[in-house]
Amino acid sequence: MKQVSNYERQCEDWRQRFLSMDQAAIMRKLPEIHVEGEYLTLRHYGRKLGIHRENGQIKALEDGGSVSINTRLNVYTLMWYCKEEARRANEWLPFARLKDAGPFGPAFQRSIIDVFAATFSGKSQVLAQTLTDMGGLRLPVGDVGYQLNAFECIPVRFHFWDADDEFPAQANLLFEASATDFIHVESLVTIASEGLCRISDCSRIPLKRPTF
Repeated sequence: MKQVSNYERQCEDWRQRFLSMDQAAIMRKLPEIHVEGEYLTLRHYGRKLGIHRENGQIKALEDGGSVSINTRLNVYTLMWYCKEEARRANEWLPFARLKDAGPFGPAFQRSIIDVFAATFSGKSQVLAQTLTDMGGLRLPVGDVGYQLNAFECIPVRFHFWDADDEFPAQANLLFEASATDFIHVESLVTIASEGLCRISDCSRIPLKRPTF
């Protein structure tokens, strides 16, 4: 018998939950979601995804590739968790300073920020070109600073300082303070992880170690 992971079971539970959701209400909360034929569509780090309106399955609509469990969970969670009054706020914070994020801060540092810095140490030009190619908005910070939209309502800022003779490479990720009005704080960890994986894939530079 084929083994099914707990994450796959959780994803199936969320798929079933989606089928009970009011799709019109979802689109009122999240104007970035559109109806296109059989699908509700949105973009995740620039990649167009479709949620089938009748069966809840999520697929990539343009590249035909697979959609990771983390991405699927984040899409379902976004639609379920987003508050009616959620609005973007141009106040940028590191992850650990977001509402209720403190307990996850050390793990986020080790598994996201440290991996980001180590992976692109000595490769700042490749990183900058990759983020440009991904449609990132260039920012005047660090050796490389770009903003990418994880979702339109949840932009993420990737900051990177390359290694020099005195210091190793350093990095940081910033979120808008309102991010936790759109999605659960734990989901922001996997949103960051998926962003790094996407940058790694696009740059063809493998991550130094798995994020989670």
